[in-house]
Amino acid sequence: MQYLEALLTLKFSRCGKLPAGLIRNRQERRRSIYSPMEILHQLGELFLRAVPTVVIFLLFYVFLRWAFFTPLQKAMAERKASIEGAKAEAAAVEMAARQEMDTYKAALRKARAGVYAEQEAARQSALDERALLLKAMRARSQEEVTVAKKKIADEMASARTEIERQIPVLASDIARTILQGGPPSRQGMRP
Repeated sequence: MQYLEALLTLKFSRCGKLPAGLIRNRQERRRSIYSPMEILHQLGELFLRAVPTVVIFLLFYVFLRWAFFTPLQKAMAERKASIEGAKAEAAAVEMAARQEMDTYKAALRKARAGVYAEQEAARQSALDERALLLKAMRARSQEEVTVAKKKIADEMASARTEIERQIPVLASDIARTILQGGPPSRQGMRP
């Protein structure tokens, strides 16, 4: 510390003035205790020297507020308003789209139900037509079976009648063959 005081004393002794805060020795230190009036006087000078800086700072603040902050805040407020408007518009569009989608889904369900009903009606119609065809085919085949049975019964009856008519001739031919021991004659048989 003494070295620093010596260095500062040497430097300022050349110019002939010592700064107010630099004290040469201990005796001067004891005498240099500032009185309250001196301190107030020095504070007053300090404030007077600071006034131009404060004024310049205030003018700079006012200028920045006028030239920079006010337009910036205005632009930010406009941007916020446009964002809020866009959000509201997007919400409205989304709501409209949701309603349109619900309407579309309802129409699609209705159309599907209509198509399913038409398909079911067509299927039922085909089943009914098939049932009618099967019924007609069964009736026709039953009729053919009945006709065939009747024809067979008629043929059987005529064959029985023919056999019954030929029984006496055949019986006599058989008896004659057995008694004579030869082949039957064809004279009594009728074609």
